[in-house]
Amino acid sequence: MPEGRGQDTGTAGADPVPAPPEAPAGGSTDALDELLLGGPRTLSARDLADRTGLDLDTVRDFWRTLGLPSLGDDEVMFTERDARALAMAQELVVVHGLALSTVVTVIRALGHTSDRLALWQVEALVEDMATRYELDDTSARLLVLDRLRDLAPLLEQQLLHSYRRQLAAVADRYAAEFGHLRDVAVDGSMLPLARAVGFADMVSFTRRTAGLGSTDLSLFVQRFETAARDVVVNAGGRVVKTIGDAVLFIADSPGAGAAIAIGLADAFGTSLDVEAARGAGGLAEGARGVTPVRVGLVWGRVLSRFGDVFGPSVNLAARLTDVADPSTVLVDAVTAQVLSGDPRFRLTAQPPRDLAGVGEVLPYRLESAAR
Repeated sequence: MPEGRGQDTGTAGADPVPAPPEAPAGGSTDALDELLLGGPRTLSARDLADRTGLDLDTVRDFWRTLGLPSLGDDEVMFTERDARALAMAQELVVVHGLALSTVVTVIRALGHTSDRLALWQVEALVEDMATRYELDDTSARLLVLDRLRDLAPLLEQQLLHSYRRQLAAVADRYAAEFGHLRDVAVDGSMLPLARAVGFADMVSFTRRTAGLGSTDLSLFVQRFETAARDVVVNAGGRVVKTIGDAVLFIADSPGAGAAIAIGLADAFGTSLDVEAARGAGGLAEGARGVTPVRVGLVWGRVLSRFGDVFGPSVNLAARLTDVADPSTVLVDAVTAQVLSGDPRFRLTAQPPRDLAGVGEVLPYRLESAAR
């Protein structure tokens, strides 16, 4: 079992470093299999095919779609719970009539998201153990391995609760946006969703993070992502994805999108007094403090697929972000027209810009009218 590097030595005034808990008895991997997989690995891919009546190619495809390695057809690596999961996936086609391609997409979404989620959470646990017990990285990972048996049930329940809440939120949005359109003809040639789409991109990310160690770089990115998500969610929007030094967000109304865009520009530079805030935590704390962002926002129609959004307005928002000044928001002429009647905002025409992949655009600077 790894030991903490910084055990209490009796130094006056120093807080003792707690000792890591003892490792549970028995093999960690076997115990985790019992807990996470519902029992021992007793089945091969060929057994799964026989059990479900599916051909081996389908069994292999299911496993591969989940993003997990598929070994030989006679390799004993599956459990009874795996057999039930495969049977339920088959039920989506046979009982509910979903197209096989749709089921593949659904399973792939689960695999992709849960892979990233599991890694994200485990890495957070590693960082916690390393900091709390003053361990080196390897010792912290071994400690997490020992603790997963106790932590996994709690993480699983949080995942299930979060998924159900998110699914309910999607249902609420669909009911509000489309519930009154059941008997209304729609234009099938248009992209289906009217959304405000915006990007916020950190200024000089490479220069600001050059030379940072793993801990400081992790904290720098985590502060940005956490603060950006808080701004987006608090203003009624949703984060589509973060890409290290940038965040892509959407909102269901032009006003909400504008409030988010201004809020991001404000939170990352305009209103933050770094020196005054230093020592209080948050964005001003730690290596390199805060960095301004450039923000681009467009109101238009998008296609939502694979947990992402697509369409010309997404590309235009990204290109506007590229040419915005630090801590400012740029919108296109159409979005400016949509927002022009909202007294909360002020719009100022900027010189025409030639945007890569878009052409010449007349951008407008978006600001809060309260300033």
